[in-house]
This record gives sequence, structure tokens and C-alpha cells, in this order.
Amino acid sequence: MQPFTIHTGLVATMDRANVDTDQIIPKQFLKRIERTGFGQFLFFDWRYKDDGSPNPEFELNQPEVNGASVLVTRRNFGSGSSREHAVWALDDYGFRAVLAPSFADIFFNNCFKNGLLPIRLSESVIDDLFERHANHPSYKLTINLEFCLISDEHGLSLEFEVLPFRRHCLLHGLDDIGLTLEHEDKIRQYEEAHGIA
Repeated sequence: MQPFTIHTGLVATMDRANVDTDQIIPKQFLKRIERTGFGQFLFFDWRYKDDGSPNPEFELNQPEVNGASVLVTRRNFGSGSSREHAVWALDDYGFRAVLAPSFADIFFNNCFKNGLLPIRLSESVIDDLFERHANHPSYKLTINLEFCLISDEHGLSLEFEVLPFRRHCLLHGLDDIGLTLEHEDKIRQYEEAHGIA
């Protein structure tokens, strides 16, 4: 898993509440067994018209947000089914962080297990970020996980909260397997002591 320390990225906004996982990655694309390759299907039903051409009205299809890696959106992001593919699709598309007033619990947990940083901010702060994005072309945010700070080039400085264990895992790029492998020496000693090959 890629560590997350300090990230500066172009912001894309999605002014929609209750975006569910079936919109993030529709069910017909869940047949792959790899974790990669899902970015092309992210928000598929919104990004594309019935004929397969890009929908010019969809937020992420706007040229000014091409290459965005920070998503600012509304409450209850990631609701619906518990598919981990939703996080894989966001990550594969290029997002490193999602900022919203609230997230569905399972989606929120899946983010940390896959190196995507979900940040809860108040409705008023999210409103301010939407306004800043509208007023500044090519709006970027810098997210410093070490100090839990968000800043921009226009005087913004925000603190955010992340549980210490989750912060540690993201800073060091540790998923569940990585955490287990931190104890590799003890595991090997146990296996040798008990004749496990």
C-alpha cells in the first residue's frame, strides 16, 4: 500500500449527497479479481452517455479537473453495499483523499485499508471548500497527514482528525498484511518452535 504523508493535488468537487457504492462502481464491473483496472469504470453511469461517449455535464469530465486527486463532496459518501471495489475504483482513478461531512462506516473503514484518506469536515467547511474551488481555477489542496493539516495557496489552514492507529498505518503504507509482516520475526520463531513449515 502506498504511504500517505503529504499530498498536494488538484481538487474536484461533487455537489451530491448520499453517493452510494453502486454509483461509484456499478455492479456489472465487479467481476474482476484484481484490485486494479477499476478507475475506468468509476462513476460509469454518470460519466458516460448511453452511447458510451463522455457526458459533458458530469463533474469529473470537466477539463479543469482532469488529473484531480482530491475529491470534495457531500454527506454520507460511500453509502449502500459494502463493496471494497468502490475504494479500489477511486484509488485507481487517481484519488488520494476524499473530503466530506460524513461517510458510510464500511466505506470509511475500507478507505484506510487501501491507502485512500477519508477526511470528515463540517458542512460549513465543506461549503467553504466548494466556494474556494469555484473562485480559483485549478484549485489545489495540500494535505499533511503527519500534522493533520489541510492548506491551500489562498490562506486556508484546517486541522482534521484521524485515529492514531489509522494515521500510523497510512503514514507507513501498512494494510492488514503489512501490519502482520511487522511481526515476521516472531511468526518465524513460532513456526520454527512448533515445527510448522
